[in-house]
Amino acid sequence: MATPPVGAPGMEGRPPAPPPPPGTDMTGICFRDQLWLNSFPLDRNLVFDYFALSPFYDWTCNNEQLRMRSIHPLDLTHLSKMTGTEYMLNEVLEPNLFVIRKQKRDGPEKVTPMLTYYVLDGSIYQAPQLCNVFAARAGRALYYLQKAFTNAASKLEKIGYVDSENENAPLDSKIGKETIDFKEMKRIDHILASLQRKLPPAPPPPPFPEGYVPPQNADSEKGPEAQQAGEAQQAPVDPIIDQGPAKRMRF
Repeated sequence: MATPPVGAPGMEGRPPAPPPPPGTDMTGICFRDQLWLNSFPLDRNLVFDYFALSPFYDWTCNNEQLRMRSIHPLDLTHLSKMTGTEYMLNEVLEPNLFVIRKQKRDGPEKVTPMLTYYVLDGSIYQAPQLCNVFAARAGRALYYLQKAFTNAASKLEKIGYVDSENENAPLDSKIGKETIDFKEMKRIDHILASLQRKLPPAPPPPPFPEGYVPPQNADSEKGPEAQQAGEAQQAPVDPIIDQGPAKRMRF
């Protein structure tokens, strides 16, 4: 019986090329084997066999040694007695989501997480690291902030810009510029009004002291002509301060 050549890829008993070393960013690719999904159910018992077909799988892990010994690759009783790289099924939401964590075991109770993978509806992905997520979110936020400030600066330049060379421009161009400014002002007023509606109402003023009667401003009730006439008249006499010369009592 002829034996397959030693370097032939894809032959039985010959594992594929080893994946990149741990820590390599493989978040830009995904794996999906539709033929396997049509042949086997995707549950907690077979999800690791499906994950082993992907390029994310490390053939030197402890789980592969258990598979060669016909032991379930996720058996914790055997994995806890070994040291090295291993995969653990972290979270399961059958049949849609499976989270697999790659970790390094240094003892029965000492493990160090390395990478995380998840199987979502039959497609396998590598989860990004937390530092990469923060860097991407911060970069996106800074991009939109810079874009907003650039847009606002261009709008303000259009509103406040006065070109001395175009003072004698035709009337149509002046009307067009005034229309643009009016739209911008109306837009800003709309934004301020919407913000004012969102703010809580102002608190009521404190009450007057007991027994105090606020003076009535009669000038406000009169028209502007009456107010102008009242200005020419003499100022009203304060009944408390200006009472004239004091009167002596007769004995």
